[in-house]
This record gives sequence, structure tokens and C-alpha cells, in this order.
Amino acid sequence: MNQLIEDRLGERARVFAGERAILVGLDLGQGAGWQERESIEELIELARTAGLEVLRTVLQKRDRPDPAFFIGKGKADELRELAAKSDAHVIVFNDALTPAQARNLEERIQKKIIDRAQLIMNIFAQRARSKEAKLQVELAQLEYLLPRLRGWAQALGQPGAGIGTRGPGETRLAQERHAIRQRMHAIKEQLVKAERERAVRRKLRERRRIPQIALIGYTNTGKSTLLRALTGAETFVEDKLFATLDPLTRKLSLDDGRLVVVTDTVGFIKKLPHELIPAFAATLEAARDADLLINVLDVSNPNLFDHWRTIIEVLNDIFKNGDRPSLINVLNKADRVQTFEDRQRLELALSTIPNAVVISARDGTGLEELKRCIMQALRAAPVAV
Repeated sequence: MNQLIEDRLGERARVFAGERAILVGLDLGQGAGWQERESIEELIELARTAGLEVLRTVLQKRDRPDPAFFIGKGKADELRELAAKSDAHVIVFNDALTPAQARNLEERIQKKIIDRAQLIMNIFAQRARSKEAKLQVELAQLEYLLPRLRGWAQALGQPGAGIGTRGPGETRLAQERHAIRQRMHAIKEQLVKAERERAVRRKLRERRRIPQIALIGYTNTGKSTLLRALTGAETFVEDKLFATLDPLTRKLSLDDGRLVVVTDTVGFIKKLPHELIPAFAATLEAARDADLLINVLDVSNPNLFDHWRTIIEVLNDIFKNGDRPSLINVLNKADRVQTFEDRQRLELALSTIPNAVVISARDGTGLEELKRCIMQALRAAPVAV
């Protein structure tokens, strides 16, 4: 039997730590090839976060994706040879693949085929800690898997596998689809219950009139480190993408006697799979309900301004009615500003990004100034009693 026959349980939609990977991207030649290269660099970080060993990256220029193989049959044959020579376990594509493209590539290359959406879902599954986050990730995985279930002749069993018949394999596939839909329905009911519980907790906080602060920003900019530096509470800090998945909330006492709560949220990222938007529900809710947003930016990152624009676009989408709360832009990782280019970037950021405060959450530089800015932004909020 063909070793790559679909297992229908999603086993090959997963990646495992230690697997060797080749990453593949497509440059559509629309004058913004640098964006695809930056996206590939981000894919490398995603792969490493998932525990993969990145062997090499392949970037192909095309006018449009090939409908059958995404990258074209010839490039697929080259990938097959490359994967065989390098003993790769998995080929990771930087864009979403259609079910047909994934199947064709898998048959052609004879290796496990994963796209960016599946990779991110794998990371979420690895890092989800709360029950709600695990449910949200499982739901996203099932929604992604359902239209990709396929029953090929050998997988379904030969008897009755022809056109116009209903063999035992086809019945089994239908049963598995039904089981997945039932599980999705059960998860959605549990998430509705969790939302009600979260709404009750939110109302209790509102009654106590405690101001809410949400730490937002691009992924891996130091939000968790800043939360720990501000509140003294232990948080999960790791130099990987999506180190924080569940929203973390901690108390902070300001110098003027005001008590506030600070929520750390999962970082934004380019090409976020649509299927994973629901997994951000709790995080986005924290931003919507906040009295103050603190946008944490990595001032040492050459893509600082691109990241800032990404966050502003997302905020504009969240707050379409123009009711966005006050925003402080934090230029974090000042301790990493060393080169002439770094200093130029910092100066330009201070002159172009409004309400900016330079800090280093790691060594404490600028934290007192940040607290003063927080108190000023919340000056209309009452002191909790």
C-alpha cells in the first residue's frame, strides 16, 4: 500500500520536534519580493518554534500559483530530488494550499506536505495551556481538516470503490466526517460556556472599576518580559514566536495608588490563517475591553516600521467605530541598539511613531517613564477601593 495514502485522522497534518524540513515560498513578481523574503524569514522562525530542523529554503518566482502543484510540476520534481538527497521529513509551504494541491504535491514528492496554516496550528496545539485555548485550537484544526478528508481507492478498500457504488471505505469516511462535525459542535458549546464565564468575570472587574491595560504588538517583541518587569509576576518568557497563547492577566499598583490589571496577549503575525482567528477571540476581547493599549515594538528589529503599520491596521479593523482606547507605543529592547543603523532607526521611530517611550524590559531602562505615561493616560480613571 502506498505509504502516503491519507490516514483521514490528520496524522500527517502534524509536525514533530526534530523533523527535518525544507521551506518553500512563492514570489509572484509584483515588485514586492522583499515582502516574500521577509515572510520566509518569519516562516523559518515559525518552523524552529515548532521544533523543526530547517535544512534549506526554496523561493520560486512565478506570475501566479500553479493550480495543480502551486509551484509547478517541474519545481515539484526538483523538490522531490532535493528532499530525497537531504533526507527531509516534511516540506513546508509559506502559503495556504488547496486540498488538491496538497494531494498532488504529496503524491509527486512522496513527503509530508504542510502549509503555513497547518504549521501555525501545530504551534498553537503545542503551546495552548488553558482548557479554552486547547478547545479553540482543536476546533481550528478540525475545521481545516474536514474539507481535506479524502478517500482514495486503496484507503477506502477495493470492494465497492467504483463510481456509483458505496463500499465499506466510503461509509467509514462518511462516519469519520460525521464524528468530526459532532466534535466541532461539542467544542463550540463548551466555548460558548467559557465565553459566558469570562463575561461574568469581566462584569465583576467593571463593578470594581479597575482600569484594564492590554499589552499588544507583533509576536516576539517582549510583551511577556514587560508584563513580568511591570508586575513582578512570573510569566512564560521564551525567545520564540507565539511563546504566549493564553491571555495572561496580572495586577499592577501605580505610584498614585491606582490599581490596574495588565493583560498580555498573543502576538500578531503576517499571513495569519483565517481558521485561527477564533483562537484569538479572548485576546482580541482583552484589547477591545481595555482602557489603555500598550503596543510593544522591537526597536532593534529592522522591520520595526512594517510591524508598526501591521498593528495599526489590525487596530483600525478592531475599532472600526473609532472608539479605540488610548495607545502608548513602547520601543522595547533598547539594550540591543548598538549599531549606527540601530540608532538611526530609533531616532526615526521617535520622530514618526506617536506617544513613544523607549524602554528595555529586560534591564529595566525606561520603566519608570512608562509608568508615568500610564498614570497620565489613566488619569481620568478612579482609584480602586
